[in-house]
Amino acid sequence: MSFEDILLEFGGGGITVLLLAAFIILCIYKGVRIVSQSEKHVVERFGRLRSVLGPGINFIVPFLDRVAHQISILERQLPTATQDAITADNVLVQVETSVFYRIVEPEKTVYRIRDVDAAIATTVAGIVRAEIGKMELDEVQANRSQLISTIKASVEDAVDDWGIEVTRAEILDVNLDQATRDAMLQQLNAERERRAAVTTAEGQKRAVELNADAELYAAEQEAKARRVAADAEAYATKVVATAIQDNGLEAAQYQVALKQVEAFGNLGQGQGQQTIVVPAQAVEAFGDAFKMLKGRF
Repeated sequence: MSFEDILLEFGGGGITVLLLAAFIILCIYKGVRIVSQSEKHVVERFGRLRSVLGPGINFIVPFLDRVAHQISILERQLPTATQDAITADNVLVQVETSVFYRIVEPEKTVYRIRDVDAAIATTVAGIVRAEIGKMELDEVQANRSQLISTIKASVEDAVDDWGIEVTRAEILDVNLDQATRDAMLQQLNAERERRAAVTTAEGQKRAVELNADAELYAAEQEAKARRVAADAEAYATKVVATAIQDNGLEAAQYQVALKQVEAFGNLGQGQGQQTIVVPAQAVEAFGDAFKMLKGRF
C-alpha cells in the first residue's frame, strides 16, 4: 500500500491527525534534552543566553530555544609549557609548568573567552615570570611548594571571571644554563670544604677542651689526696698529743727509749759487726729505759 493509498483511506481528517502526531513527536524531540553527568548545556533563545542545563532530563521550548554549546565539566590539563624567567639575582631559568582546571560556569566561559587553553597558558606564563622575578635562585629551589601555591592563587584570581576553577598547578622542573650549573657546582664544593674545615677545627677544639678537663681533674684528685694525707697526719698527731696528755710525759719518754734500744740491738745483729761502740748518750738512754721499765713493773 502506497502513501497515496493511505491518504485516500484516512481522508482529510486522517491526514490532519498524522500531521499532528508528527508535530507532537518533533516537539518532544526538540523540547526534551538529556544531559550527561560530565556535561552542561548552554541554551540560547534568539541568540541570547536562556539557561544552563545540568545533568539529567531537561525541557526547553521547541523551535524557540536551542542548545548552543555543550561544555564538558571534566578536569582538564594544559600541555606542559616552558617559559624563561629571570630571578632577582639575575639568573636565567627555564620553568616547566603544568596546570589543571575545570569549567564550573559555562555561561561565563563561552561568552567571555574564545580560546580557554591559550588564555590560561598565557596567564600562567606571566604570573610565573613575575613571581620568580621576586625571588633569588636559592629561594626558587628551596621554596618550590610555596611558589606553586602563590602561582595557583594568582591564576585563580585571574581566571575567576571566565567561570574556571584551577584545581592544581605544578612546577615540574627549573632548568639552568650550563655556565650557571658550573658556578653552582663550584660554590657547592667550596661550601663542602668549608664545612669540613669547620668540623675539623671543632674536633680539635673539643680535644683540647677534653685534655684540659682531664688535667684539671687529675690536679683536683691529687689535691684531694694531699688533703686527705694531711688530715690523716694531723689526726695522728692529735692522737699522740692526747695520749701524752692522758698518760703523762714519762710514757712518751719510755717509748722513745725503747725505740733507741731496739735500734742498737738491730745494729748489733748485722754481719761482720763484732764490736759496737756505744756513745755515752746511748748508755744514758739504756739507763733511762731500764728505770722506766722498773718503775712500770
